[in-house]
Formats: sequence, C-alpha cells, structure tokens
Amino acid sequence: MNRPVRFSFDTLPVSRWRNGGGETREIISWPGPDAAADARVPAEPAVAFAWRASIATIDRDGAFSSFPGVDRIIALLEGDGVTLHNASGQSHDLTRPGAPHAFAGEEAISAALAGASSRDFNIMTRRRDWRARVERLTGEHLLPAGRDGVIYILSGRWQMDDGTPLAAREGAWWHQLGAPARLWPAGGGVALWADIAQR
Repeated sequence: MNRPVRFSFDTLPVSRWRNGGGETREIISWPGPDAAADARVPAEPAVAFAWRASIATIDRDGAFSSFPGVDRIIALLEGDGVTLHNASGQSHDLTRPGAPHAFAGEEAISAALAGASSRDFNIMTRRRDWRARVERLTGEHLLPAGRDGVIYILSGRWQMDDGTPLAAREGAWWHQLGAPARLWPAGGGVALWADIAQR
C-alpha cells in the first residue's frame, strides 16, 4: 500500500475489553489479510502482526495486556490521562496530549486514571524485525518514502501532498510510502506521526 489510506476515528472497528475496562479501535494491523504472503513478515505464532496501530479508551484502572517481544509507544489523545506504574515501582504521568512514552510489551504495566477516562494512541512493533518512533507535529513535515507510518490529527485541519484533507480525529496510514510526502497544517494544529521501519 504505497499511498496513504485515510481513516476516521468514528468508523474504526471497536473491540470491548474482556475485563470491561475499556475498548480498542484498530487503525491497522500489518500485515492485513491481503498481505499475508508478504515475505518480510515471517510467521510468528506469539505475535500475529509486524506492527499495529490503534486507539484505546481506558474507562477504569487496570493492568495492560502482556506482549512479549513487542515494543510499545503510547500517547494521550483526549481526556485527563493516566499514570503508568511498573513492577519496579516507577511511574510515568501520561497527561500531556501528544507526548509519546515508550516501553517494552512484556513489562508489567498498570494504569491509574487521572480523571474519568483516557483516550490513547498506541503503536506496537515486533522488536525482532521492526522499530518505530512517534513525534508530535505542529508544523509542516516531510514524510519519508519507503517507510511505513501513521498520521493522526489531534486538532486543526491538515493537508497532504496528494490533496487529502485531514481534520481532528482523522488520519492516514501507509505501507512503504511510494514517494516523499508533505504534511502541513492550514493554520494551527497538532498531529501525531508514527514513523515505522524494518530493522
């Protein structure tokens, strides 16, 4: 998929958590059904994806699911945020919208809500083969060719080179972007960019 695929938060598929503590809206789990034969993604039963992007809504305190062999990045989108606690007693306040926090998927993490709920952007990559970084954008940015990625708009109206307009709660994802592409805000705004590449 060399061209960006647009999506909207409101139309993403929703999965409620078994513990009743929230829900996940999946943006993309790569490879999808149409890319199962991708030679770059060898079978690994423990991890059914090379990389995955999603939006989680946390409604109550609880532990995160374990994903051994996976690197995770999380960033607050909406709400009061959460405080993340690990087994070593360390904590991290996820309360600034768009500020990314990285951790290992096998790490025992629990989340304590700072308010009523927290809506968060999540990127997961299989550590053996993939790596990712998430940046908070407030101005024009050049998206590199040949890499995978996801854009999500927190505020304002944004534009891509191909004419794709993006508003708050909209975004786009791509696999091996065919050519460098500019992304810029029409006025003020904040966007999240996940840059994803094979090791």
